[in-house]
Amino acid sequence: MPVVPEPPSGFAEAYRAQQARYPQLSAAPGWQPVHTVYVPADRFSAHTVGEWRDHALSLVKAHLGGPGELVEVFGMPRGLAAAVHEKVLAKLTHEPIEDLRVDFEDGYGVRPDEVEDGHVEQAAEAVAALHAAGALPRRWGPRVKSFADGDPGRSVRTLDGFVTGVVKRVGELPAGFTVTFPKVLMEDYLPQFAGVLERLEAGLDVRLRFEMQVEAPQTLPFLRAELAESLGGRLAAAHFGVFDYTAALGLPPHEQRLDHPACDHARHVMQTAFAGTGVELSDGSLAASPASDRAVDVHALWLRHAELVRHSLRHGFYQGWDMHPSHLVSRFATVYAFHLAHYDSYRERVTAWEEQREAGGGVMDEPATIRTLAAALRRADAALP
Repeated sequence: MPVVPEPPSGFAEAYRAQQARYPQLSAAPGWQPVHTVYVPADRFSAHTVGEWRDHALSLVKAHLGGPGELVEVFGMPRGLAAAVHEKVLAKLTHEPIEDLRVDFEDGYGVRPDEVEDGHVEQAAEAVAALHAAGALPRRWGPRVKSFADGDPGRSVRTLDGFVTGVVKRVGELPAGFTVTFPKVLMEDYLPQFAGVLERLEAGLDVRLRFEMQVEAPQTLPFLRAELAESLGGRLAAAHFGVFDYTAALGLPPHEQRLDHPACDHARHVMQTAFAGTGVELSDGSLAASPASDRAVDVHALWLRHAELVRHSLRHGFYQGWDMHPSHLVSRFATVYAFHLAHYDSYRERVTAWEEQREAGGGVMDEPATIRTLAAALRRADAALP
């Protein structure tokens, strides 16, 4: 009678560790915002979401009147243009912002304590008003100052005032809250910030999570899967910061761009470090707006932004930052075209695999490819309005 071999010594412990460290290896991707909108705290109000919506829609009305303009401006296949145009209009009308950050860092600057405290109160009031109106984005929260600035007290004070101010007005912390923690130059800052969240959430009956920003080459060496595990599930995402990163490398100003090879390297390190951990990844931004209201300038901005969004999508970064209402148009148009372009062919290949028949066209899919195709379909379903 054959002897059934015992599992190797230590296997059960190693397998449990694998499941804890890589919980997303076999899980379906959930909803992730396609963008994060950054608004300086002193300019944020209860009207911000509506103002961005109206500005973006006015640009569409003036400079993107129909599917033909999508073909002309973005080089989009004609077969996709009508569907994309309809979806962009629907999205801008009903949910122009999926993820919103009230910025108390670079976009805000350094202010006297009493001034920043006042803007914290104003921001909390605006969040409460948006929540009451049903207009608070599905993800929202502040970006606080970095510990690397040498003043963690200011960062913690802003976060505490923001959270407690919202809870005081709303009665609870609305769903979707996350806080962005920038310029993580030292690994020690991460457990320190996680500890701040743990103390702050006492009595809130909610678990607070945060996004770290990867904005310096000094950050890359300590990115690893164990990092997410060590923070007790509080690390929700890692966001790439293009301008601080390229500046730290000494790149000339005209080369500070998302599609620079140095940025590709940083993004690939982020992907390698956090693959399978459930930590979301986001790309950075384009620091530009239309030079004027003329069609030629608006179209030029949309074209450049679309190029960068496509670059991110091709590299597996499905989220990025938008810094101006004009970016919403090119963001949604590019994301929707990306997902729709291959949707039917992906679905056919998955169906053929499930039915154990050939997909046609000489395609020989592997199980890993099928999992990727199915994940792409789920991601498209979650992103498309």
